[in-house]
Formats: sequence, structure tokens, C-alpha cells
Amino acid sequence: MKILYLHGWQSVPGGVKPTFLVQHGHEVINPKLPDDDFAEAVRIAQAEFDTHQPDVVVGSSRGGAVAMNINSGDARLVLLCPAWKKWGTARTVRASTVILHSRADDVIPFADSEELVRNSGLPEYTLMEVGNDHRLADPESLEMMLEACAADGDEPKDEIDEITTEEAALEFDWEGLCYTAALKWIKVTKDRSWTLVHGTVFSGELDKRIEHAWCERGEVRWTPFLGPLH
Repeated sequence: MKILYLHGWQSVPGGVKPTFLVQHGHEVINPKLPDDDFAEAVRIAQAEFDTHQPDVVVGSSRGGAVAMNINSGDARLVLLCPAWKKWGTARTVRASTVILHSRADDVIPFADSEELVRNSGLPEYTLMEVGNDHRLADPESLEMMLEACAADGDEPKDEIDEITTEEAALEFDWEGLCYTAALKWIKVTKDRSWTLVHGTVFSGELDKRIEHAWCERGEVRWTPFLGPLH
């Protein structure tokens, strides 16, 4: 998958988060954005988007505000503690957006992301609480970012948006939507004992290993709505 990663204020390309995405097999475009000129940062980001046409745009902090202020077409937005109230004019995001934010963030208030979700008229689960600080560089946050990026792009969005309970998630037909399914399960259960996992499993039907996503809890390696893994 091709990802445009937009770093935060006083940050640089090649940090922990874009490196994590690269280590998991994604092609990451990670341009240097100026700290002192937001309009120029937006111009650079737009040029990189237009050139590379990424599947996903990840924006961290000020980079999240940059991501919100470019024309990103149908690309999925993954915003990490977005600083949208400090920079830019965009005040809403579209339905395919995922926002990750720590309630313990002492740089960008968690309430700012709650307000962004309300402004956009999106379900509460658009915003996922994760991490222990503004950086979101802990293992759980990195894994959540990875899953948000890898979520399937051809899912029936309207039907999935209506899934807000465990029962509804268990009853839904998730065939071919493993990344979206794993991410949705974490959202609807709000059970922090589940861990999102991105790896490969053996497909008997295809007689080879394939990329897959699932949830683990303790010694249980099983995604409830997809069945046991092999």
C-alpha cells in the first residue's frame, strides 16, 4: 500500500511512525514540511499527493491539519492527534477518516478530536482512544495506526457505519474485509485486552500464506467474526 505520511511540527521525516509503516511492507512518502510556513507545508503535501496518488494519508499533529487541508480525493485519512484548531481552515473530515488520539495528550486536547467528529457528523467510533501521550509511539498506538491504514478500501461503508454493537459485528458478513473487521471489533467492544495483529495466515483454499488481520486476547488467537485462524 502507498502511504503519504505528514509529520508534525518540529518533527522530521523518518521518525518512529513512518518507519513502522515501512517495516510492515508499505511504500511511504514522507516529505519534509516547513515548521514556519503552513501554506507551504500544504503546497508540498498536495504536490506529493498529486505525484504519488497514495491510498492513505497519515497526518500526525500539525501534519494532521495539513492532511485535512489538501485535496486527497478518495484516499483514506488517518489522523493522529490532529492539530486542526491551531492550523488551517478545514473544520470537518469525511466519513472514511479514522482519528487516533490519547486522552492523556497534553499538547492537543482530546476534546478537539471529539469536536472534529461532531463537526463532521460522524459516528463516535471514528475517534479511537489509544496511547499514553501526544506522540502515539507506543506499540499499541503503532499497531492501531497500521490497522487503520490497512483497512479495506472497498467495504460497504453505509452498512459498516451502522455497526455499533458486538452483536451486530458478529452477525455481519466480513468475507474479504479482515482489516476493517479487526479494526471495527476493537471499536465496538472498547475492550483494551484485545490486541490488533497484522500478519499472514495459511489459506487452504489458495494453498499459500496470505496477508491477514485479526485480534488476540491472551492465548486466544481468534477473530470472533472470521472464525479460528490456521
